Amino acid sequence: MSATTTNSSPALRATKGTPNRKGLGSNGRDLSSTSVGKALHLLDSFRNAGPTLGVTELARRAGVPKSTAFRLLAYLEQGGFVERAGTNYRLAWRLFELGNRVQHCRPRGLRDVAVPHMSDLHARTNHTVHLAVLEGSDIIYLEKIHGKSSVRTPTNVGSRVPAACTGLGKSILAMSDPETVQRVLREGLTRRTPYTIVDPNRFLAELAAVRANGVAIDREEAALGLSCVAAPIMVKGEVIGAVSMSLPSARLNPATNVPLIRRTAENIAADYRAL
Repeated sequence: MSATTTNSSPALRATKGTPNRKGLGSNGRDLSSTSVGKALHLLDSFRNAGPTLGVTELARRAGVPKSTAFRLLAYLEQGGFVERAGTNYRLAWRLFELGNRVQHCRPRGLRDVAVPHMSDLHARTNHTVHLAVLEGSDIIYLEKIHGKSSVRTPTNVGSRVPAACTGLGKSILAMSDPETVQRVLREGLTRRTPYTIVDPNRFLAELAAVRANGVAIDREEAALGLSCVAAPIMVKGEVIGAVSMSLPSARLNPATNVPLIRRTAENIAADYRAL
């Protein structure tokens, strides 16, 4: 998913669908050589890492000298963005607070509206239920509801995966504008399993079918043994996200699963419109 860049943190290298991962500001200015840019590199170094990291590893990931990392981490610690864990560092609660102030995670936002309906669907089926939005060419998981006996899924709230290989992503892309779809195709379709659709023409045909049916089905395209049924959440003619139900492939039954996920998406959209 990454393209190599020079003097850049591996975590900040150009990832499909992820804006500003090269250290560029919104005006196109390269921030990677500034103190602010280096501090952001350090924070982003925790992406896809363990809960704590040492100064040496953070400096390596961020592509900065160890002395610079140590100095900037002191500022970040003072600001409440990281905290000490023995001799290591971990992300601090202020980032959690800020993360929960993003658009769809605020009170009365999409996640807040969707959770009761997701909980109802999980209680009825015992399957894992996800909520996601499109960000660039990826989806970001906003919520995940599962139980002890639900199928295990390789997903986490706040994580991202290529949209094209998931039911959530396909359901959103099917209802998105042509330029959004073309951007995904230009960046290439990433193969995650032998069943991932990587042929552009076949992918466009798949989106057309999703658009006609109002539901997307992922048959082991993202993870072997795991299938997913997803539906877009439409508000005033615009797709704002998608909800899905993940289950073992052997238990996939579109005749039963499709009406449930379609109704859940419609109920979320109705409540969101009523705000």
